[in-house]
Amino acid sequence: MKTSAKIFVPLLLATLTLGGCGWLTDPDDGVLPDRRADYKKARAEDRLELPPDLSSGAITDSMPIPAAPAGSALSPQDAGTSSASRSEAGVLTENAKIRVQRDGDRRWLVVQGEPEQVWKRVREFWLDSGFLLKVEDPRIGILETEWAENRADIPSDPIREALKSSLDFLYSAGTRDKYRVRLERGGQPGTTEVFLTHYGMEEVVRRDSVGEVATTIWKPRDADPELEAEMLNRMLVFLGVEDAKARSQIAKEQTRPDRARMVRGEGQSVLLLDESFDRAWRLTGVALDQIGFVVDDRNRADGLYYVRYKDPFKDTKQEEGGFFSKLKFWGDDDKPSESTAYQVKLQGEGPTTNISVLDDVGKPEKSSTGERILTLLYEQLK
Repeated sequence: MKTSAKIFVPLLLATLTLGGCGWLTDPDDGVLPDRRADYKKARAEDRLELPPDLSSGAITDSMPIPAAPAGSALSPQDAGTSSASRSEAGVLTENAKIRVQRDGDRRWLVVQGEPEQVWKRVREFWLDSGFLLKVEDPRIGILETEWAENRADIPSDPIREALKSSLDFLYSAGTRDKYRVRLERGGQPGTTEVFLTHYGMEEVVRRDSVGEVATTIWKPRDADPELEAEMLNRMLVFLGVEDAKARSQIAKEQTRPDRARMVRGEGQSVLLLDESFDRAWRLTGVALDQIGFVVDDRNRADGLYYVRYKDPFKDTKQEEGGFFSKLKFWGDDDKPSESTAYQVKLQGEGPTTNISVLDDVGKPEKSSTGERILTLLYEQLK
């Protein structure tokens, strides 16, 4: 959190003089609203700028909307931005059936409607919620927001509440959030599955030898399941589900046994997933999002995801920190290694699916990097 100290005191005195004691909260006014997610309305001319020390490729690179090949999930015309140009066939009906699907601690929505219809409504949801969109790629079914400041992360006290209406600019949160939504055709005809992934950054203060603030840097923080649940709930309400019913669906718990295991083969490991190909395909796409891989393309018919990965161990010395923290795509290096293209191959065999890693030309990736990619997938899919 940052404040403008030089102007804070005069403005505070002026506010207290004009406002008297009216800023004190009456405990009988009712329960305070949930402020777990409070994003200010964004404007196209006010894109949030992260400090220059934060790599713009830390989570993903912005991708242009390409022309969609025949048979892809969405076509370019389906991703149009003007509501006036929509045809009735492309509008998601208000009474469309929507349910929350769970897999362990992971939740996603199953919406009655074709991806082309659901895409438009999900896009409207983010814009209506105050987010700017960085990635709109119908070819791979991904919508991704710009970074946004969650004002709910600013510590609250009576004085700050008094200044909120007129001097809110004095404070900023030390966190930033962005969301990626992946749309997949559902397992049942005429349905679309909507997966949401949260990414976070936090501001870290570095002090000098006498304890004064020397500089601040932005570091990745873990995905927040509570924020993911909250935004899924808001999306449900936006799509027409009553708030109480939406929260009830999101809150349901579910447990399941482990379903993934690593098998060491001749020169290459394989990840065995106890799921059919259709389900494994969707889960793998979400796992890639949660890890933070950049997905350049996908070919469901061949069972291939084309991804890019920055290996934090490649050509670098191992630094302090846990093993799995080093595996994460952003690493902790100020200058991460260049990303390399890989293919994630899925091959269904009845009730199970084999997952392997190939190099950029489709040959088995037998390096330690391929092993690390499989390990990351295992941690998400197990």
